[in-house]
Parts: sequence; structure tokens; C-alpha cells
Amino acid sequence: MNPRLFRPWLLLSSALLVLSACSREDVPTRPAAAPPTYLAVARGRIDVEGGLLRLGVTRDGVVAEIKANEGESVKQGQLLATLDSEAAQLAVAAALGEQQQVEVQARQLTRQLTFAEQTAARLSTAAAAGAGDSQSADEARESAARLRDALEKNQGDAQAAARKLTAARYELTRRSLRAPIDAEVVRRLIQPGAAVSAQSGAAFVLLPNQPRIVRAELNESFTGVVIPGMKAEVTDDSVNGSTPLTAHVVRISSVLGSSTLEDDPQVRANMRTVECILAFDQPPPASLRVGQRMLVRFGP
Repeated sequence: MNPRLFRPWLLLSSALLVLSACSREDVPTRPAAAPPTYLAVARGRIDVEGGLLRLGVTRDGVVAEIKANEGESVKQGQLLATLDSEAAQLAVAAALGEQQQVEVQARQLTRQLTFAEQTAARLSTAAAAGAGDSQSADEARESAARLRDALEKNQGDAQAAARKLTAARYELTRRSLRAPIDAEVVRRLIQPGAAVSAQSGAAFVLLPNQPRIVRAELNESFTGVVIPGMKAEVTDDSVNGSTPLTAHVVRISSVLGSSTLEDDPQVRANMRTVECILAFDQPPPASLRVGQRMLVRFGP
């Protein structure tokens, strides 16, 4: 090739290489996204205020009937189970009969007292007019006084009978187990015909219908960093990449204790933690169950 013709092409190629190098240097490189930073990280579990409710019977007896089963929703005051109550019903009937007897006696004494007071008044008037015996008037007044004492005693007997009836009815109600709050029956631990007592343990385990919370175990080194009102992210500890839920710190306990959620026994024995309670900013999904382990990240 003619050197004179090749020289312009060489100059043009060099210029293009320079321009392309300049264009690559002018384009800024994007920095890699930095992972989010947190002030503290803790493990926790889903719970409700007060935890699960364990109900037991307060009287000895035999389970007569079951009115609620596992998985059912119960309302406050709803009957869960009953114990054999024949003896308690007999006690109520006896106390009611005693109260009625005292009331009948009170009506009789009232009529007798009215008559005695009228008789004493007539005899006293006659004796004052000289037409009657003063001794008879005195005896009539004494009879009225005794009746007033008997009526006063009867009033005391009526109060005692009323208290006895109230106690008998109370004992009858104690042989029925009722739900103290709206809840879900998680476990039923008794069967009809089983002998139970106050020392038998729980008969029902209830999950109260209350908002879910997170009980996190915060390492003692973070007690001055995490404060009430601080925002946090809560994720399922058993699922990688689960969608985080937003929450905020409600309170931090003032009592230190040992960790219960740490897997390593040696670390668990030596770690000192404080309980941190968090509330969800929005109602959590129904898939979150009480006792489920969560990971809590505190901070911006």
C-alpha cells in the first residue's frame, strides 16, 4: 500500500482510540449498595400480654361434662366444663329450706308481737282507769318484750341463713369452669369421668384474643442503646429472606436474666439479657403463631 495513503487512516484510528478511552473515563462507576446498619440485633418470640392462660379447677370432683373443645373460640363467661354437683345442689336446697323456715318464723313472731302489744295497751288502759288488774297488764308487757327479743334473734338467724345460702350457691358455681376472657382453646387436658382437684394442674389452655407482641432478649450491652419508641424490623428467624414487619419498642424490663433463645448451651449460660417488648405497627399476618421465633433488628 502507498505509505501516503496509509498515514491518514493511522491518524484516524489513533484519534478514535483516544476518544473512546476518554469516554470510558468520564462515565462514573456506581458504588455497590451498602447493607443496612442496625444499632442492635436480638432474638425474640411471638407472644401476647400475660402469655397463654392455664385454667384449672378449684374444687375436687369428677368431670361431669365438657362444653368446649380444642380449636374453638370461647367468649368471656362461657361454660367450659362442669364437675359433679349433686352434693353442692343438695347443700343449696338445704340452705334455701332453712332460710324459708326462718322467714316463716319471722312472720309468726311479728303477728304474735302485734297482738301482745295491743293486749298490753288495753290492759294498761284498763288498769289506769281502775277497771282492770295491773298485774295482768305487767304480764302482757313482759310477754310483748319477750316476743321482741325473739323477733330480734330471728333477724340474726335470717342473716345467718342468707349467708349460708350464698356460700352454698358459691360452692355450686365453683364446680363450673368458665372462660374469664374471650380466647381460643389451645389445649383441653381433662376428660369426662376423670377425677380432678386443685392440684391436678391445668384443665384448659387458652390463647387470649389480644394483639400479638414480640418478646425479644436484648443483650445487656445494648440496654443503653435501645430505648422505648425505637423502630425495629421483625423477621422470621427460621426463614431466610422473609418479609420484614415493622414494630416499635414498648418497654424494656429492668430485670436481667439468662437467655432462653440462644442455641449454644455455653453461650446461653453466660449471656445476660433483658426482656424487650415490641408492638407491631400494623396487625401481623395470621400465619404468625404464638411461640414462633423471630429476629429483631433495632435501629435506623
